[in-house]
Amino acid sequence: MRSFGVVVTNPETPIDEDLALLSEMREVRPAVKCIVLTLHSTPDDVIHALRQKVFACFSAPFDAEAIAEMAFNAASSSQWRDEIEVVTARSGWVTLRANCHLLTADRLLTFARELNTRLPEQEAAEMIRGLREILMNAMEHGTAFSVEQMIEITAVRTARAIVFYVRDPGPGFRRTELADGTVAGPLSHPLQHIAKREELGLRPGGYGLTMAGGIADELLYSDIGNEVVMIKYTDHL
Repeated sequence: MRSFGVVVTNPETPIDEDLALLSEMREVRPAVKCIVLTLHSTPDDVIHALRQKVFACFSAPFDAEAIAEMAFNAASSSQWRDEIEVVTARSGWVTLRANCHLLTADRLLTFARELNTRLPEQEAAEMIRGLREILMNAMEHGTAFSVEQMIEITAVRTARAIVFYVRDPGPGFRRTELADGTVAGPLSHPLQHIAKREELGLRPGGYGLTMAGGIADELLYSDIGNEVVMIKYTDHL
C-alpha cells in the first residue's frame, strides 16, 4: 500500500525467511533496498544474501548507530544494484567485483564480517579493520575513487585460515618505491612520515599498510603491488 525505500528485517527471523519476503516485496517494489539483521549467520546465508542483492547484513551483537547510518546511506543511494557483482560464490570461496565508492566499501565490510564468524570477536574486528585499510588503498590509489572502476575481492575460508585477496586495476607500486617516507614508519617512529606527506601536498594518511601488516599473520603483495593477500590463521585460536 505504501512505498518504502529501505526495509530492515527483524533479527528474530531466519535469513531464508527474510530473503523470501524480499523476493515478494520486489515483485511490488523492485527498487526496495533491504538490510538484513540476524542473530546468527552462516557463509551460505551470506552467499544467498549477496546473490539477492541485499544492501547490507548485520548479525548480533548489533551496533545500532552503524545500522542507522547504513539505512540512511541506503535511502540516499540510487545506483546500488550495480555496485557489487557476484563473480563466484560457494561455501569457503566468494569472489566479488565492486565499484570504488566509499559506501560500497562499507557494504562489503558488513558481508565480510559475516564470513569472519570463525574468529573470536576481537580478532574478527581487527581483521575487518585491516581489510578496510586494504580496500581504501585499492580504491584511492588504484582508481582515485572512480565509481566507473572496479576492484576484485575474494574471501577464502580453509581448515586453518581465513584469506582475503584484493586486486585493483591501477598501476600498483613497489615497496622499494615507498622509501620516500610517505607511509608510516616502524613502531619506534610511527609519525615520521607526516612531515614528508605535508611537504609533498598529500592528504593525511599512510598508515594503511602498517596497520594491515600488524593485524594479519601474513600480508603479501604482487610484484607491482596492485594485488594484496591478507591471511589470518585460525587453527591456534
